[in-house]
Amino acid sequence: MRIVIIDDSGLRATVLEEGLREAGYDDIHIVPPRGAFVARLERMAPDVVLMDLGSPSRDTLEEMLTVSRALARPIAMFVDQSDDAMIGAAIDAGVSAYVVDGLRKERVKPVLELAVRRFNAFARMQSELDEARTALADRKIVDRAKSILMNQRSLSEQDAYALLRSSAMNQGKKIVEVAQALITASDLLGGGI
Repeated sequence: MRIVIIDDSGLRATVLEEGLREAGYDDIHIVPPRGAFVARLERMAPDVVLMDLGSPSRDTLEEMLTVSRALARPIAMFVDQSDDAMIGAAIDAGVSAYVVDGLRKERVKPVLELAVRRFNAFARMQSELDEARTALADRKIVDRAKSILMNQRSLSEQDAYALLRSSAMNQGKKIVEVAQALITASDLLGGGI
C-alpha cells in the first residue's frame, strides 16, 4: 500500500512515518504542501493520504481539501485544533477520518484502517446511488417510449413493453437503448410526447 504523508513539519511527519513502519507499512512518501504538490500527488497515485496540518489556517485547509477532492482516495487528517466549520469542510471534501489532537504513532494504524474502511463504505454507497439514478433514468426513458407506442400504435402498456423487449432481443440491445432510439426517432418525426 502506497501511503503519502502531507506535512511540512519534519517532526510531525516522523511520528506518522514511525507509526506506519511499526505497523508494517514501508511504501511511505512525505510530500510538503508547497508548489504543484497536488499534481505531484496525482502522479504518485497513493492508496491512502495522511494529512498532518497541525494548526492550519483557513487557506491551508482549503488547499488540503482541494487535494481530497482531486485524489478520490482515503484521507485521514490530523489537526491540533478544530472548529465546526473546519470539521464540516473536511467532511464535505470527503475526508475519511478527522483526528483532533491525536497525533501519536500508536494511533496511526487504527486511524489509517478506519479511513480506508470509511472511504470504501462511502464509495459503495456512492456506487449504489449512481446505479439507482441510472435505473431511474432508464425507467423514465422506457416509460416515455411505451407512451409513444401506446399513442401511435394504440397498444396497451403491457403490449408496448413486450414490443420494446422483443425488439431489443432481436437487435441484441438493451431495452433502454431501443427505447431511446424510439424517442429520438419520434422527436425527429415530430411525434414526441
